[in-house]
Amino acid sequence: MEASSEQKTHPFDLQMDSGTALKLVKHGATLLLLDVPQYTLVGIDTQMFSVGPLFKGIKMIPPGPHFVYYSSADRNGNEFSPVVGFFLDACPSEVIVRRWHQQEERLVKLPEEEEEKYHEAVKRFEFDNQLGPYALNHFGTWKQISNYITKSTIERIEPIGREITVVCESGLVEQVPKTVMEKALAEQLRNSKFSTSAEKSQRRGCYYTSIPRVVKNKGISGQELTSLNIDKTQLLETILVKEYGGAEDLLLGELQFAFIAFLMGQSLEAFFQWKALVSLFFSCSEAPFCTRTQLFIKKDSINTSAVQKGASVLLDDSWLSKDSFLHRLCKDFFSLIKEASVVDGDLLSWTYKLKELLETTLGWEFQDSAVDGIYAENDDEFAPVVELLDDASFSEASAA
Repeated sequence: MEASSEQKTHPFDLQMDSGTALKLVKHGATLLLLDVPQYTLVGIDTQMFSVGPLFKGIKMIPPGPHFVYYSSADRNGNEFSPVVGFFLDACPSEVIVRRWHQQEERLVKLPEEEEEKYHEAVKRFEFDNQLGPYALNHFGTWKQISNYITKSTIERIEPIGREITVVCESGLVEQVPKTVMEKALAEQLRNSKFSTSAEKSQRRGCYYTSIPRVVKNKGISGQELTSLNIDKTQLLETILVKEYGGAEDLLLGELQFAFIAFLMGQSLEAFFQWKALVSLFFSCSEAPFCTRTQLFIKKDSINTSAVQKGASVLLDDSWLSKDSFLHRLCKDFFSLIKEASVVDGDLLSWTYKLKELLETTLGWEFQDSAVDGIYAENDDEFAPVVELLDDASFSEASAA
């Protein structure tokens, strides 16, 4: 597959001298992928590639957390299986080796002795010409949506076996309340030829924190209970202390983990967890730390042929339409802010900026909004709080 003619430069074109490139190769991690069939879609972070006949993996991977995902293709590269993905925390100069299992159509680990031989071969640059470099110009975008994910975040949440895939989730999302569209999607998953029951696969799914939809407390009046369910600040604070030891970064790490597993890994379970957390945040009138979360992405951020071909369901206009749950949540959140007796000043200014961004970027309208008429006097005092993936979020190339 050739890069789009609209691209001015190939994403693998690195504008650097040989000395700098060698330093990056030695310091960065290497993902060695053996025997991956041609046309398979392979992604890392916000980059996705269509495999060519000489492809052996990716080099120059910056140390830190990453998400690797792939989708096998038929022999003509026209039909693709559901995405399989896993998180990893790469160390400097680390070599990560996986081999394609033809029957199972997935990447598997090698025996330790065999893996060590490939480690040494990579160190001797024997595969260097067959490794595509990590597109470092996209690393900033990845950091924006993963900066709270740590090694401990991955180890705490990832499923047994580490693989995240929607084909094993039909039994995991049965008890989750859904919209009409989400019920249809779950039914489609259950009837898919790729679907595998949780019992048959012996996989539990990710270890996400349980987020109650409704606050229940027998020791208070009905009016107080209604109030707690309208403004869920107390529920958020309780979860933060009980499940995360009061560490906001751990909660934000789980939010990012779920968002990435949903967006790149196409995990339905991850979508419901991300939705539950976002819904909780937007049901609170006193949660200023939520201004550091990233909840929205640009409609045209995913527009490359590789993504469209094999992963077109990542996001379409329906996710950002006026009928989506995000639009409803924002509308309810603005009403909550309007009705609150006391609102944190930073949160109020953040709310104004959020409303303005949604109206100008997505074309959403909020009639009689709580923040109509509010003027943020010093915009520069507030850091960007809704982090948008830029138009080059997903890059595509043929790994020849």
